[in-house]
Amino acid sequence: MGNDRRIRRRKPRQKINHQMKGKLAGLFGAVLLALVCLLGRITYINATNGDKYKKQVLTQAQQRYENDVLPARRGNIYDRNGNILATSNKVYNVILDCKTVNSDPEYVEPTIRTLKEILGIDEEKVRSLLSDSRTSQSQYQILLKQLPMDKKKEFEAYITVDEDSPLSATEKAERENVKGVWFEEDYLRSYPFKSLACDTIGFTLARDVADVGIESYYNSTLMGADGRQYGYFNNESDVEQTIIEPVDGKNIVTTLDVGVQQIVEKYVNGFKKKMGAKNIGVVVQNPNTGEILAMDAGDRYDLNDPRDLSSLYSKEEIKAMNDEETVTALNAMWNNFCVTDAFEPGSVVKPIVMAGALEKGSISENDNFVCDGGQVFGANNDTFIKCAVYPDAHGSEDLMHVIANSCNDGMMQIAERMGAEQFIKAQSLFNFGSRTGIDLPNEGSGIIHTMDTMGETELACSAFGQGYTCTMLQEINAMSSVINGGYYYQPHLVKEIQDSSGSTVKTVEPILLKQTISSELSADIRSYMEDSVIEGTSRHSKVQGYSSGGKTGTAEKYPRGNKKYLVSFITFAPVKEPQVIIYVVIDEPNAEDQADSKYPQYIAQGILSELLPYLNIEPDEAEDGVVPETELWDGFNGVLEDVSGSDVDEEGNMVDAEGNLIDMEGNRVDEQGYLLNENGERKLNDNGEYIKSENLESFSGETLPASESGEAVGDAVSNPAAPAPPENSEDPIVGNDMESDGLTNEEAGLE
Repeated sequence: MGNDRRIRRRKPRQKINHQMKGKLAGLFGAVLLALVCLLGRITYINATNGDKYKKQVLTQAQQRYENDVLPARRGNIYDRNGNILATSNKVYNVILDCKTVNSDPEYVEPTIRTLKEILGIDEEKVRSLLSDSRTSQSQYQILLKQLPMDKKKEFEAYITVDEDSPLSATEKAERENVKGVWFEEDYLRSYPFKSLACDTIGFTLARDVADVGIESYYNSTLMGADGRQYGYFNNESDVEQTIIEPVDGKNIVTTLDVGVQQIVEKYVNGFKKKMGAKNIGVVVQNPNTGEILAMDAGDRYDLNDPRDLSSLYSKEEIKAMNDEETVTALNAMWNNFCVTDAFEPGSVVKPIVMAGALEKGSISENDNFVCDGGQVFGANNDTFIKCAVYPDAHGSEDLMHVIANSCNDGMMQIAERMGAEQFIKAQSLFNFGSRTGIDLPNEGSGIIHTMDTMGETELACSAFGQGYTCTMLQEINAMSSVINGGYYYQPHLVKEIQDSSGSTVKTVEPILLKQTISSELSADIRSYMEDSVIEGTSRHSKVQGYSSGGKTGTAEKYPRGNKKYLVSFITFAPVKEPQVIIYVVIDEPNAEDQADSKYPQYIAQGILSELLPYLNIEPDEAEDGVVPETELWDGFNGVLEDVSGSDVDEEGNMVDAEGNLIDMEGNRVDEQGYLLNENGERKLNDNGEYIKSENLESFSGETLPASESGEAVGDAVSNPAAPAPPENSEDPIVGNDMESDGLTNEEAGLE
């Protein structure tokens, strides 16, 4: 057994000598010294710059929410009946946090695919932002602006995975890996009625910037104040978040009436389709308050897309425009002719001139004037100013027939009795030459003569509205004071201002600026203008069942003799107690004979025929409660946009609501003009022949022959000797807050 016993040997132990111990001790000491130094350095940095570095780290962590703007909601704009004219809808900017997406390769592709499939964002754009060294670590890159709320909800619903979701594990992982996308609130301005009252309402260039219309004038009231969400550091260097809530803008209730505006635009559009003109303007006002019920400057553009010129120009014309031409075209489209443009008004001022002469005592109600066809002026009687009927004459006329006949000769004699000084004072009393102070930007002022510039010829021509300029607002407000008992109110477009909850914070009361004439004289002038409708130059404006007064105007444009005219008509109803006044101006109608004031009467008559019932004004001339139907201008047949849905296609052809070609009477026709039945088959006459429509004339703004318009209303004649309006060295366009009260009664020489 002893031989079988294995002998085990012990493994020799390695001994550490003193030299090795010394090396280990030195190494340990060096490491310990380094740690001590590092700790000392950290302690020093923390003591001297610790807050700085801590804040840098914390700032990076809080970059996403620090100093975020919380947008205020711009206030709504309403018409007088509560219809929304302008509102702000919440939208979102899509923000990409590139740093978060790039923090894990698993996030990149799911995020890119989801942005493309759900929000339609370009894949290459996202990849470029994630890979570009300048943006790859950015936490704020705007991918898309003005995303609707429903799309935001769709995106959020897609990436939200419920526990009981039927999705596969792969699909869940795909959606859960969509990272780094968030939404920033904003607001988008929208206009439910699109182009309705576009020049008056205006539009915003940005959420808090506007240059046109009510949006511009009341910009500071509407826009509110943005809030802010930001992070800051307290005394312990801890990050805290503070939110200052936004203050929403105030709402504005205007004096506009959507129903009235739609009636106005219906007849303006109809006239444009039938004939057209360089400019067309219509203002409808309450003469007893100065409230503007409707205002239309003719051109149409969608307030939701105000840079779209397609309503006025073809695609080819727009494409051919350079930048300067485009800007010019846009500014012209946005211009409010009713507020900004000044022109020679013509004979519509005659009742105002006569009212001033009566109030001053220059003439009396019993005076008569003899019209012999004109007046001569100058030292050698070498200047002859004609009456409208020259070479005929009106003969002896009382004041009523001077107005009804629109007699230039009689008006020149009235002005001569007044004299230059009193005439100028009367003009200033009625606010000619001064801005009305309406709450719209860029109001023009026109220009009248001074004692230095008004000679006898200038005085004579000013009596019938030539030789000086005014705006539509100046004319309608002056006339309102003439017919309402003599009270001049400042025109205005806003009735009420509300806070964001709809509570009234300010009520805008009518502002009475002055009394221009007595109530007795006002009644006299109304009767003279009523006679103009009954038997004078305004007879084409008559609306059956209602009394009304009116005055035509036909101003020859400068230079004289160029056959260019601005025709106009101003009317009110009813006569005894006027409730509404309308002023229509047509600048250079597309007609061979422009000097015909029937054209604006046609528009005014159409408007009044619908407006008076709409405003619930009782017909004061109805017999046994029956109101006869008013026969409107034949030119409106087939061109009015009414309940039938008639419209014009892109090629200028009349079509019905289903897009079928129709003639001017609304009858369905084929491309050759043959009448069709309800089945689209050609109609046959008694002889078995196809019937061709007799109402196929094109009405896309072509020149209307003089023979088709009938005999022109004789209230104008070319007067080559009529002087030009005085030159104005001042800028005719001003900003948002220009107001003028004109002269006081005392300054104008009235009691």
